[in-house]
Amino acid sequence: MRWEEKGQHGAGQGLLAQLRHPPGGRNARIMLLALCLDRTGSGLWTSAAVLYFTFVTHLSAQQVGVLVGVAGVAGIFGSPLAGWLAGRHPVRGLLIGCHLLRLVTLGLMLLCTGFGALLPVVAATYLGDRAAKTLEMLFATRTAGERRVAYQALSRSAANAGYAFGTGIAAVGVAVGTHAAYAALILGDALSFVAAAALVWRTREPRDGAVESARADSGSGAPPSRPASPWRDPGYLRFVLLDIVMNIDDSVLNVGLPLWLITRTSAPHALAPAFLIVNTVLVVALQIRVSARAEGPRRAARAVLLYGAVLGTSCVVVAVSARGGTGWATAALLTAALLVTLAELMRSVSSWELAVLLAPADARAGYLGVAGMAQSIQKSAGPPLLTGAVMAAGPAGWLALGAVTAGVSVWQWSACARRLRTVAPPAPAPSRPAEPRPTSTTPYESANQ
Repeated sequence: MRWEEKGQHGAGQGLLAQLRHPPGGRNARIMLLALCLDRTGSGLWTSAAVLYFTFVTHLSAQQVGVLVGVAGVAGIFGSPLAGWLAGRHPVRGLLIGCHLLRLVTLGLMLLCTGFGALLPVVAATYLGDRAAKTLEMLFATRTAGERRVAYQALSRSAANAGYAFGTGIAAVGVAVGTHAAYAALILGDALSFVAAAALVWRTREPRDGAVESARADSGSGAPPSRPASPWRDPGYLRFVLLDIVMNIDDSVLNVGLPLWLITRTSAPHALAPAFLIVNTVLVVALQIRVSARAEGPRRAARAVLLYGAVLGTSCVVVAVSARGGTGWATAALLTAALLVTLAELMRSVSSWELAVLLAPADARAGYLGVAGMAQSIQKSAGPPLLTGAVMAAGPAGWLALGAVTAGVSVWQWSACARRLRTVAPPAPAPSRPAEPRPTSTTPYESANQ
C-alpha cells in the first residue's frame, strides 16, 4: 500500500475506531492507554508545580526560576541518553525504569522542602520525563512500522485529552490551596506512573526490524561493525539545529500570546485560557486528518514549508493585534492561536517523521535520541527569546520572528529533500504473485514518531 493510500485510509476512520485498532495492534493499544494516564498525571503536577514551590515549600521567585531552568537543562540530556541506552538495552525495560524513577522522585518531593534538596530531585524528574517521552516514541517506531505517523496522531490526541483532564483536576486542587490538596496532586501524578509502568509491563518488547534487516543483509547475526553516530553526522545535526527553531510554536502559544495579550493589547485577560482550550480541542479533533497529509517522505518535507508559512502568518496577526480596540485584539489573538495550533499539528508529525527517515535504519535509536533534544532546547531557550527580544521589539519583533521562521522552514525543507534522495531506500522490486513479499521486514515498518 502506498503512503497516500495509507493516509487516506487512516483519515477515513474515526478517532475512537482507530484507538481501538491502532497501528501496532495490542502493544500500541496498551501504550496509548499508558501514555494517556502518564499525561493525566503530568497535567496534575505541571499545572500546580510553580504554586507548590511558592506557597508550600516557600521558595522565592528567583529560586523557582533557577529550579525550572535547571530542570529544563536536565531534560535536554534525557533524550540523547534514552536514545543511547535504547540502542543497547530493551526499550520496554528502560521505559518502565523511567516511570519508576519519576515515582521515586515525586515521593522525595513531598519530603524535601529546602531549595538545595529539591534541586536534584526536580532535575531527575525532568530528565526521566524527557527520557520517557523519547522511549515512548522509539517503542512506537518499532511497533507501528510504516504507520508511525498514524500512531503519532493517535498518541497526541490521547496525550492532549489526558493532559486536559489532569489540568482540570489540578484546578480544583489549586482552588482549595491547602498543603494536603497539593500533596494529593503530587500523589496522583505518582500513581499515574505506577499505572503506566504496569501497563508497559504487559506489552511485549518490539522487534527492531531495521537492525534485523541490516544483520540479515550482512549475512551474520552480529551487529554492524561500524554503527553510525549522530554526533559525527553534520547533515543530521543541522536538521536537529534547525528543528529547534521549528518548535518555536510551543513558546508562542504558551508564553508569547498570553504575555502579549496582557501587556500590549486591550483584549480581556480572561481570554488567555482560551488559547489552550482552542489548542487542545483542535489537536484532539484534527490531528489524525492533518497527520494523514504528512505521511511519507515528500509529504513530511512539504509540511515543513507549510509550517513556516502558517506560523509566519500567525506572527503577522499578532503584530497587528495591538493596533485596534478590544474586539479587534480579541479576534486577532484567537485567530493567531488557531494558526499556531495548525502549525503545531503539522510540525508535531513532520518533525519526527523526518527524524526517522533521515536516520540510518540500523542506528535509529541513537539518532532519534539526539533529534529529541530540539524540543527540550526550545523549551529552555524559547521563552527568554520571546520575552527578551521579540516582545521587547514590539510588532516589529513578531514580524521578524515570522520572517525567520519562514526562512528556516525553506532551509530545512531544502536540506531534508537533498538528504532524503541519498538515504531513502530503493523502491522494492515487484513481487511475484506466488511469492508475496512479507510486510513486516521493510525498513520503514520499524519506525514511528
